[in-house]
Amino acid sequence: MGRMSLTYAVTPNPNAASPERRAEIHANPGFGKFFTDHMVQITWTAEGGWHDAKVVPYGPIMMDPASAVLHYAQEIFEGMKAYRHADDSIWTFRPTANAARFNKSATRLALPTLPEDEFVASITELVKIDCDWVPAHGGEQSLYLRPFMFASEVFLGVRPSAHVTYMVIASPVGSYFAGGVKPVSIWLSQDFTRSAPGGTGAAKCGGNYAAGLAAQLEATANGCDQVCFVDAVENKWIEELGGMNLYFVHADGRLITPPTSGTILEGVTRSSILKLGAALGLTAEERPVSVDDWQDGVASGEIREVFACGTAAVVTPVGRLVWPGGEVGGNNTGEMTTRIRDSLIDLQYGRSVDGNNWLHRLV
Repeated sequence: MGRMSLTYAVTPNPNAASPERRAEIHANPGFGKFFTDHMVQITWTAEGGWHDAKVVPYGPIMMDPASAVLHYAQEIFEGMKAYRHADDSIWTFRPTANAARFNKSATRLALPTLPEDEFVASITELVKIDCDWVPAHGGEQSLYLRPFMFASEVFLGVRPSAHVTYMVIASPVGSYFAGGVKPVSIWLSQDFTRSAPGGTGAAKCGGNYAAGLAAQLEATANGCDQVCFVDAVENKWIEELGGMNLYFVHADGRLITPPTSGTILEGVTRSSILKLGAALGLTAEERPVSVDDWQDGVASGEIREVFACGTAAVVTPVGRLVWPGGEVGGNNTGEMTTRIRDSLIDLQYGRSVDGNNWLHRLV
């Protein structure tokens, strides 16, 4: 889809953070705790389409109690990052893939699609004005970008909203693993289903994440870091974690990830690893993985490593798989998991050659 060439009205924040305050935040940003000085907002209406694009000071948004999103959860979002390279330029990773997924989510939630070029332009506009918020090169700090869209019509009828708001906010973030990369323990959910065929599993919408919170609480109560969901039909096929896709490294050199099949989020990191794994000598493929495959494969040594992936954590080694009455796995980070993680991070921060043209310069 071509760009509409919206013109952005820019209102600088009169109370922008001082360089000293930004430095203080960059010293310990955490994840999603602090936000930049500005945000992007674009309006869509059934009558006028996309219009009123602007960059404004970051702050609370006015919302009527009868706004449709508060009652019917018609909303979607994306997650991506901006990286500062050694020459001080600022880049993002595969933004058109995020744009395409955003539009798939929009279609599923009966929201208007945003031209991919305009999606990228909105991110560029925000990063340009808030470029000083992108952490310095070195380490794994970055600027997390959160584009999102929601039904903003003031109306309680059950139908697609005729007024929609699109926004982008940004937050400086440190390494997901403040104390170094460590294997996580996974609780195998027996009682909760996150998605089903024909549902919204492949859409990046808040309802999917809300549906996983009770299962996450169960995981925590059983001493685990994350929860893994299985399919809703046979209750035996591995799908994904609460917010990350899964990969299995086999002894024979196969790198396997469950197919999306309309119920798993089509992760941008996930699809990138399919290519990167092949470049590292693995045979990367998508095929179903059952609970028995995981349990028996780890126990026998056929499955050498398991890891999860996503924008926030990049690549996360998986240690133990726990279920009522049993567990398999240990607490080691596998060699191939480390190689894949390093390969991806080096690419994102400009330390290796971008042979796939995945990087897009913002500033």
